[in-house]
Amino acid sequence: MPAAKPTAVAAALLAALLAAGCSAAGGTPADPPAGAASAGAGSAGATGQYVALGDSYTAGPGVASLIGSPEGCGRSSGSYPMLVARHLGLRADQVLDESCSGATIADLSGPQWAGDGTNPPQFDALSDAVTLVTIGIGGNDTSWDGRLAQCQKLDASATGPQDAPCRAYYTAGGVDQIRQVIQEVAGRLAGALAQIRHLAPHARVYVVGYPDLMPASGAACAQAFELTEGDMAFLHTAGQELNTMLRQQAAAAGDTYVDTYTPSIGHDACAAPAERWLEPLNPAPPAVPLHPTALGEQGMAGAVLRAIAAARK
Repeated sequence: MPAAKPTAVAAALLAALLAAGCSAAGGTPADPPAGAASAGAGSAGATGQYVALGDSYTAGPGVASLIGSPEGCGRSSGSYPMLVARHLGLRADQVLDESCSGATIADLSGPQWAGDGTNPPQFDALSDAVTLVTIGIGGNDTSWDGRLAQCQKLDASATGPQDAPCRAYYTAGGVDQIRQVIQEVAGRLAGALAQIRHLAPHARVYVVGYPDLMPASGAACAQAFELTEGDMAFLHTAGQELNTMLRQQAAAAGDTYVDTYTPSIGHDACAAPAERWLEPLNPAPPAVPLHPTALGEQGMAGAVLRAIAAARK
């Protein structure tokens, strides 16, 4: 497939970002994430193209100014791909951010309606010229938002904080439905990673996991999520299982897994505003509920850059 070309608006905004060193919030200079790889000729992908694939956790909606089109994808100048590009010293014409809010694995190889236009297949950006790929995908394939809403509905009638009606619902008959879906998604992800290898044979691929949305315990946090403590623990475990699957599929494909969960512990949606990586259920506009904050995108960028630095050793 031919490599997709960035729009003039996206290229201009990205050029300004890389030249001015904007952070993910407020257009002020940002410090490099702790332990991040520094820019320079030795940086991974410095002589080739960098393609970012993924869903809204990659796109970074609500974090900073929008870039690219369609705008419904919510790509942000403060997303972790943009921060990674800046710290690697990449030029605007070397960076293709194809991520889109709401994307599933199917949208990597097919067009996606984004509300105000169609995002082309994300794989269209891959070519022999690509030397770096990051991919953050899979959460939407598990219908995470719908499952959280179902849990909130069930927990509204719970009689105690340790009750877990949602867990009972999703494990009825001895089968964990969420775990089963995650395993089904694993097969689709394996196929996608194989396709990336075929379309971008010279690229080093980094599979980016999801940060910690909710802790395993805490009455106040469970209340904020409109869940019982028992079901918050259940969904926390499900999130860990999704990341485990991503790690396993990355290893099976010979790719590198980027752990964003571990550095995000203590920075979940219930942490203090200045510390959290994820927005709470009812954030102040224009933030997007249950999505990365500016600090979260910076933290994810740091995890990616540390993985890139480790791969060069």
